[in-house]
Amino acid sequence: MYRIAMLSVHTCPKAALGGKETGGMNVYVRDLSRELGRRGFTVDVFTRSQDPSAPRIVDLGPNARTIHLNAGPEAPYDKNAVHKHIGEFTDNLLEFVSNADGAYHVVHSHYWLSGLVAQRLRHEWNTPVMHMFHTLGKLKNSVARSKAELETPLRVESERNVMNSVDRLIAANPLEKAQMIWLYGADPSKIEVIPCGVDLDLFYPRSQTEVKARIDVPDYHKMVLFVGRIEPLKGIDVLIKAMALVVEKRPELRDDFCLCIIGGEPDVAAEDMNREMARLQDMRAELGIADVVTFLGKREQPALPDYYSAAEVCVVPSHYESFGMVALEAMACGSPVIASRVGGLTFTVKDGHTGFLVPNDDPHALAEKLGLLLADEKLKQEMGGRAAELSKRYAWPLVAEQIVAAYRDLVMRGRPQVCCTDTRDAASTGSCCE
Repeated sequence: MYRIAMLSVHTCPKAALGGKETGGMNVYVRDLSRELGRRGFTVDVFTRSQDPSAPRIVDLGPNARTIHLNAGPEAPYDKNAVHKHIGEFTDNLLEFVSNADGAYHVVHSHYWLSGLVAQRLRHEWNTPVMHMFHTLGKLKNSVARSKAELETPLRVESERNVMNSVDRLIAANPLEKAQMIWLYGADPSKIEVIPCGVDLDLFYPRSQTEVKARIDVPDYHKMVLFVGRIEPLKGIDVLIKAMALVVEKRPELRDDFCLCIIGGEPDVAAEDMNREMARLQDMRAELGIADVVTFLGKREQPALPDYYSAAEVCVVPSHYESFGMVALEAMACGSPVIASRVGGLTFTVKDGHTGFLVPNDDPHALAEKLGLLLADEKLKQEMGGRAAELSKRYAWPLVAEQIVAAYRDLVMRGRPQVCCTDTRDAASTGSCCE
């Protein structure tokens, strides 16, 4: 069986979801590593240490572990600042591996920062590299609403160089493959489309009455759910505006339904609060629906199935999503999903079948579909049942089989000559030959 070096430099796969830098990628890296471990592969996930008191090595499951390496301050900080410490991270990884037994057959990197580390490992170890971006800087910039939301030119250029230098790229859907080709000039022959997976042992339909009791939601209450990071890209403001429109049109619902937002830290002091969290809390007050919108903060993943199963509908109003893990998890729990008609969500959610796709940044269209599902229990049940059935196509054993086949192909083929003339410089600057 192969040994896999999995790279998730800027965020730990076991971090609580809904934090500043935690989301679907964390889930993907963790669950894929566990599934590979169950199949007998040895998987080491290398990530940056953010807590000096935490163990350096943490088991993820059979044959899989997370290894925390020093790279700058051992504390949470902006992911863009991690770039300054890529060289330190890579040096510490190489030192760790030099003192361990066995070489790796494949390096599997995630996000652009990990791709820079992978470039150097490819050179040092003569090992093939598979890479997945999860999001693309150019796509995020295309929907940014302010300068503060723009990704750096360094990220965009680094993504292009990583695409040129690695051996295999994984796209979560055909659209993402096309975007890499159109926007970055990536080689189509390098790109393989493999969707994200879902843990069906954790995410499955539960009794709505029972889960509502567990999470202290009255049985008669109709809950609308959002799960994700609290940032402008996620479109939470559009959802809050839509909720205000529903209340305006159907005031009788006011006491019987709510929007629960999972993510972020809503109860910290004002000076420590995420800017977007503060803006959203002010917005709900200005719209007169502070009693309807509840911020629950971060939740560990094992708690999420109860919320998905309790919800009448899960809403993913993002302006950009490369796949949409939350939509898939909610569907697996039998919850219909209303999502923006953007990116990977157009493949994950089947419009009119497992939920609805609505125009991006359109609270009126979102309010219309919310009102429809809240008023029609039969429609909600039918869509939820079809969603749960469709999610079975994305079970991790099925997805992991495709990843394993890609590993085998990489190892069998070997790898082409290294592109960069100085991969140490490439890992620190993002520069590589074309």
